[in-house]
Amino acid sequence: MKNRITLTFLSLISCAFSFPSELLEKPDDWFRSEPGKAAVSNVLSWQAESGSWPKNQDNSRKAFSGKKKKTGTFDNGSTTDELRFLARAFEVTGDPTCRDAFLKGYDHILEAQFPNGGWPQYFPLSKQYHRHITFNDNSMTRILEFLRDATTEKRYDFIGGERRAAGRKAFDAGIGCILKCQVVRDGKATVWCAQHDEITLKPAVARSYELDSLSGSESAGILRFLMSIEKPSAEIIAAVKAGVAWFESSKVQGLKVEKIDGVRTAVPDPQAPALWARFYDLETNRPFFCDRDGVKKWNYNEIGKERRNGYAWYGNWGESVAKTYAKWPHR
Repeated sequence: MKNRITLTFLSLISCAFSFPSELLEKPDDWFRSEPGKAAVSNVLSWQAESGSWPKNQDNSRKAFSGKKKKTGTFDNGSTTDELRFLARAFEVTGDPTCRDAFLKGYDHILEAQFPNGGWPQYFPLSKQYHRHITFNDNSMTRILEFLRDATTEKRYDFIGGERRAAGRKAFDAGIGCILKCQVVRDGKATVWCAQHDEITLKPAVARSYELDSLSGSESAGILRFLMSIEKPSAEIIAAVKAGVAWFESSKVQGLKVEKIDGVRTAVPDPQAPALWARFYDLETNRPFFCDRDGVKKWNYNEIGKERRNGYAWYGNWGESVAKTYAKWPHR
């Protein structure tokens, strides 16, 4: 008998394993306690020589042992999460070690920014796709959110005026990069690729199954971020309106994804809520899917079990865009 399990969550959220953000909400006494001190010490021990942290692990649970890595990453919430944590720890304890590690990481973020305003996934730069301007998994928007907080919130006053001014300049440049990367097709602005070439700003390929495309997932995060900006410029407003229009025109209707015999399968369903594809063809705006061979398939069910079960090809990303836009005062 076929085992049919409807997928409630079609969007696979990349796990930000760095460490739980709820540690930031711990009371002051916790940061002064032995468990709090141990967590801070552990986080400090994982900071790479460059100033960043590794991803996909809880860096607060145990101390680093072994040879120190030269660099970490901005992917999956890494580095920005640790910096927020250390700022909170310094606010409570006044420990200069937390301050110094924070400033090293903050300076690393500023140093990693390209002249065009974008950020790679790793810095120093790798020779692989990680060197591209990375919107994937909201990497760049997380950096910008961090810089906005670090240059405006009282908790970060210890950074000093000069560093804060540099952070505001980096933030503005990052917004400019986002606007320049928005893909224009037939004279009409659309959305973004998950990564863009660090030189040409054109959509770029990442892993073999992550081809240059219009991204339903990453573009949703970019649009929500742009709508969070106070006093947006006319250029930002225009970019948001164009992106929202693209989401409305690109939704997939009458389809749902179920697990059938352990394999995610797209099946017709006239009553199913709208979906959006992870990737859309740059020329035709048609959803496509890939196995690890990088060959485009136009039917989700034509790719193999491994990639169907191991990647978020469809999601409800456009719902969050529409909900945010409905409350946005500049629409």
